[in-house]
Amino acid sequence: MIKIPTGKGSITLPALLAIWSVSLVVNLPGLAVSPMLGNLDKIFPSASDLEIQLLTVLPNLLIIPFVLFSGKLSESRDKVRIVVVGLAIYLAAGILYFFARSMVALIAVSCLLGCGCGLVIPLAAGLIADTFVGKYRMQQLGIKSGISNMALVVATFVVGWLNRGNWHLPFLVYLIPALPLALMIFVRNNNPVAPAKMNSMPPRAASPKALDITGQDSPADTATVRGGFIIGRMAGLIGLYAFTTFAVCIISYYLPFLIQEDRLSSSVTGTATSLFYLAVFLPGFFLPWVIKVFRRQTSLLAALSIAGGLLLMALARDYWLLYVAALLMGFGYGVFQPIIYDKATYTVTDGRKSTLALAIVLSVNYIGITVTPFIIDCARHIFHTQSNHFPFIFNFFLTLLFAVVVILKRKSFTFRMSEQYL
Repeated sequence: MIKIPTGKGSITLPALLAIWSVSLVVNLPGLAVSPMLGNLDKIFPSASDLEIQLLTVLPNLLIIPFVLFSGKLSESRDKVRIVVVGLAIYLAAGILYFFARSMVALIAVSCLLGCGCGLVIPLAAGLIADTFVGKYRMQQLGIKSGISNMALVVATFVVGWLNRGNWHLPFLVYLIPALPLALMIFVRNNNPVAPAKMNSMPPRAASPKALDITGQDSPADTATVRGGFIIGRMAGLIGLYAFTTFAVCIISYYLPFLIQEDRLSSSVTGTATSLFYLAVFLPGFFLPWVIKVFRRQTSLLAALSIAGGLLLMALARDYWLLYVAALLMGFGYGVFQPIIYDKATYTVTDGRKSTLALAIVLSVNYIGITVTPFIIDCARHIFHTQSNHFPFIFNFFLTLLFAVVVILKRKSFTFRMSEQYL
């Protein structure tokens, strides 16, 4: 049987496929509901504005505590069992959607879906972090990011096609968890290597390389440890993921209004959004090559790519320039994502907490998505503008400042690249 190297042994190909398959479901919550939002008044004539808001907001809010809960459970529980339970809840919600006949039922099932997805999200990366080490981990986390974003791109087109018929049909995408659920037996039988306790000694007494593969530590990186977490490293990654998510997710919130203001075809929105997710997906498969080419400038490249995309999107009046802008934004974000996931496993002094570290970092992504429109609306109020170009211009200048921070902090844990990838 084909064996896949992990950096500390090998696993079987079916086990690897099972681990990959978990990533298929992590980006799907809310997807099937989106196409029907404009028709909710026809599907549910008596639905209130509050119910419509709860349908879109509540499930995503529930994901956050369940991501953290899953990470905490993973310290003392069997991770494969947690994945199985989460996938079972996810699949049950997918089935229950076909029996929903009221807005209240739809909200309840969506909340159940959010709970199941929240349990699975950190372990899609956590199983990889436990099984692989070094360059193999970085490569697999890149593939994981690529698979999850590819699944979103494909599912978006499928949902759009299914939405032409019965309004229940788009919920077929929520039956995808049946695939990883069936494959989990290979992970169980393969018995992936459990996370070893890395080093419980305080960083001052421990060798930095026992905790970090990214090179020489600065004092700020390892000065404070609380509850097994290296606070400086964790804070840096949280800030990085929060900002990059905020910078790029405005494409989902404000691009439709930008297209409308510039009197372009509404079809441009769907194409540009799909290209954005495609660009997020692609770097995951060749990230080690990107790091080898751009070396210690990789973080700066990704930041400038996002900034360039934001500026071009703010200034573009032709659809093809908008497509290029979406690709630039997606590429920068797609480079940062797997690097952040990999570095999250080095924010702990105890390997048993690596999945909890991933859960904390991943929860920041959902928080960033939730608060973005409030931040932009606040900025609009301060600058006294309602222009739909403003969010992109505002984020462009913020990303330029962020690029300056990358240059100034290029030797910090957050932005430096591992020596073994160069």
